[in-house]
Amino acid sequence: MTEQDHVTVNDPSGPVNSGLGPQYNFYGGGADWMIRKGIESLRIVRADRERLADRFVPPVHYRIAADRLEKPGSVVLLDAPPGTGRRAAAIMLLHDLGEDGDAVETRVRFEELPATGNDEYPLAPGAGDRFLLDLSGITDEETYATAQRRLAVHRSQVQEAGAHMVVVLPWNMRHAHAPDLEPDTVTLGRPRGLAVVTRYLRMDRMAFRPADLTSPDLQPLYERSPMRELARLSRLVRAARDSGRFGTDFTGWLDQAMHAVTDRAGEVGQQVASVRTAPERALLLAAAVLEEARADTVYEAWHGLMRTVRHEEEVTSELARPDFGERLTALGIERGPDGRLHFGRLAYADAVRTYFWANFPGMREDLRDWAGRVAGLRGLTTDDRMNVVVRFGECSLGVGRPDHLFDLVVRWSDSAAGASCDPRALAALELGLSDERFGGWFRRRMYECVRSGRMSDGLVRVLTTACLQSLGTTYPKLAVVRLHYLAVRKGEAAREAREALLDFVGRDRRLYRLLIDRLRDRAHQGPRAAEPHLRLLCELLSNTWAPDPSPWPDLFLGWETVFSQPPTELWNPLVNSWLTAAAGDSTQEMALDVMVRSTHGRAVALHRLYAIACDWAGTTRHSFRAAVATRFWQHIDNAQHARTESKERAGTRPRTTEEER
Repeated sequence: MTEQDHVTVNDPSGPVNSGLGPQYNFYGGGADWMIRKGIESLRIVRADRERLADRFVPPVHYRIAADRLEKPGSVVLLDAPPGTGRRAAAIMLLHDLGEDGDAVETRVRFEELPATGNDEYPLAPGAGDRFLLDLSGITDEETYATAQRRLAVHRSQVQEAGAHMVVVLPWNMRHAHAPDLEPDTVTLGRPRGLAVVTRYLRMDRMAFRPADLTSPDLQPLYERSPMRELARLSRLVRAARDSGRFGTDFTGWLDQAMHAVTDRAGEVGQQVASVRTAPERALLLAAAVLEEARADTVYEAWHGLMRTVRHEEEVTSELARPDFGERLTALGIERGPDGRLHFGRLAYADAVRTYFWANFPGMREDLRDWAGRVAGLRGLTTDDRMNVVVRFGECSLGVGRPDHLFDLVVRWSDSAAGASCDPRALAALELGLSDERFGGWFRRRMYECVRSGRMSDGLVRVLTTACLQSLGTTYPKLAVVRLHYLAVRKGEAAREAREALLDFVGRDRRLYRLLIDRLRDRAHQGPRAAEPHLRLLCELLSNTWAPDPSPWPDLFLGWETVFSQPPTELWNPLVNSWLTAAAGDSTQEMALDVMVRSTHGRAVALHRLYAIACDWAGTTRHSFRAAVATRFWQHIDNAQHARTESKERAGTRPRTTEEER
């Protein structure tokens, strides 16, 4: 294999138990932290879709696409220029088809398919399932040709199953579209920019008059800015209001927001050109990365940055230099009554960070190392630390360096104390996974990582949690693959990954079957290589982790593999779990027959099952256990009798247990 591309705990404030099964403690990272930090999430779980629906303005021709998608088995391809909200439109088309099911056996899938990948699992869609395939990031013809071949297979499967699929086509590859795509293609037009801004402001409970949004300065933004920039403009208006530093009327907040999206880059360029010394530039950048942190902490980070970039200390005494407050004032940085620093202009810190990462490329590795240390400063609050992670991550991704962000994921994970999952590492990884350009890069990097050699327990825990909270909500099959590799490692963190995986697949029958198939494939490798997979398979097939209702055909396949191996101590807890289940619930008695049939009459396996049942029944007279064991023995006797008759009909005598060995 090369690439295979639940429990979600939202904003926990302490240990969380999500129901039956083990408890997972996630500290500092919740599923909605990106929303709280103003980051657009690419996840497509129901809560995120509902939030998007509140703010969504349909683009031109959206209704045509919606009408086409209603028919079961329909596939709609969206062709639209970047910035028109094409991905949001694709998600909303699928969302508007109806609510997700809740029962395990009737759950409707809402799943995103990987745009690229060399070894995908079969799609296996069911009636009503909904799929998103976003190809908009593809930029070369060879990759697009491969994606179109895969799309043809998916389209056929969706049509046959009565599912629904929406595909976002790459705008810059229009010349390479296959002719057979044309009948299913809908070209979307740009939504009205004024309507988008109005919708966002109203959802933020902003009081304004329609005339406030008709300024001539806004018209170019309405007509040309990408939808994400219009959404950002609206968020900045809210930020100006909430800060309490920019007056009390809507027009003042809007004015600050407009300057933030149109003028800040030029203003920062002018300031950096006028500030020529390394200490002043370093302070400007440190304050931008740590805006809203306490002044003393920014001071510590500032000196740390100068050491990182190897700036020599000034020879004069600090008393002979400008004091810290004077330096801050000269740079337009204000210290609030609470001792926290912020820039006098809205969103100025964002522009400073963007400028330095774009215009000082030789410093990026130094900035990575510095950010890694800064996020651990003791003077930072939890929110301060998360701000450092987000700001560094956005800058690194903005200049095309996802590897720098992943470097810190590993570094922070490796330094985690005890059995904790480092919140900085988890937030950084989730930020990468949610990125429109680099989400696929992070999924592949996770895959390479889980298949590699030794990893720290801290990194195993971060990858496990990211699979559950982020990857598993949109790419559940990919999450299963990565959790599988983590689960068969050694150590306490691997045990936690194993329990997380078993709980995750136990909630979805299709994922349960997927893991059974993976483990069956690996259980036939050499004894040493197969052992951890066989051990995991035995755990998976126990009554503890099986979905409800029990998927007997899937269990049969799994038990068939287990009982084809030499009898081991792994059989005992597996068989005992189902004997106990049958004793307490008559609906589980099917397990007795299915287990015996899965041996295909092999004498060694039947003798072993008989012995396990004897030990389970015990010498004390538990009538309920004795009755179950008796029925189990009857199934075993019937299987042995049938096997004997078959051999006699074939003119052969049955072999003894010793001969079977």
